[in-house]
Amino acid sequence: MTYKLIIFDFDGTLADSFPYFLRTMNTLATMYSFPTIDTTDVDRLRGLDARQMMKRANLPAWKVPLIARSFIQLMKRDIDQIRLFDGIPELLRNLATQGVKLAIVSSNSEENVRQVLGHESASLISYYGCGTSLFMKQHKFKRAMAKANVKPEETLCIGDEVRDKEAAQKAATAFGGVAWGYTRPDVLAAQPNMMMFYSPEAIAEAVLQH
Repeated sequence: MTYKLIIFDFDGTLADSFPYFLRTMNTLATMYSFPTIDTTDVDRLRGLDARQMMKRANLPAWKVPLIARSFIQLMKRDIDQIRLFDGIPELLRNLATQGVKLAIVSSNSEENVRQVLGHESASLISYYGCGTSLFMKQHKFKRAMAKANVKPEETLCIGDEVRDKEAAQKAATAFGGVAWGYTRPDVLAAQPNMMMFYSPEAIAEAVLQH
């Protein structure tokens, strides 16, 4: 299948923000009264999906939007600490040059996303579906497809978490997981019908091979 639209997640997929997430979570734990995280056990943390992490922290669902909003505000303050992964600017430019439409769907803010991307990379994105709730990305996926006038079977969603794959499945699109994000690659690879990418270059090869 030739993919005409690629929908990227942002944090952990395009942007290397997991170290910042670890540094920030215990600040948020104090603010919102949930258990602090042992940030030294990174491998175990990367083995948890978002729901498992919420359950482990005894975090009620109503607090999640508040915590997410505070995290976004803290990142805005510290935006100079966040960088794109190596190879991402080249990947976006390569795909766009070949006529592939690009979108980003993220729970982060569009302002933060654009700041980290920089003007050149940001200008390559045709749709920003930002500020979405953690478990409702499928609605923004559908909007991105409608805006690009492409079918679900012509769309590939790329992310680093199990919830990203679940959203892609609800939107009836293909999904590819990246090995360098928040979730350990073995956890992602264990999901059914999982396409895994171990480098940005591998994404370009898979999308442009047709």
